[in-house]
Amino acid sequence: MAPADKPALPDRLSVDPRSPFHVAAVFQHDIGIRFNGKERSDVEEYCISEGWIRVPAGKARDRHGRPLTIKLKGQVEAYFA
Repeated sequence: MAPADKPALPDRLSVDPRSPFHVAAVFQHDIGIRFNGKERSDVEEYCISEGWIRVPAGKARDRHGRPLTIKLKGQVEAYFA
């Protein structure tokens, strides 16, 4: 698949379909996140311009069964894998 066939990665992206930052077209391709130079596979949401990611806080769940998340600040790089 050529790079032209892939949509541009947004500055902010969420895996939650109810979020206004969820872009379904992007998730049809494999996405990689590099946070402070290390690969992360557990990212729920990211923002490149503000420099943060949200990751699950262990096995804790909210009352709706969704994972509780914590915000980590640092250098964020998103790319198509």
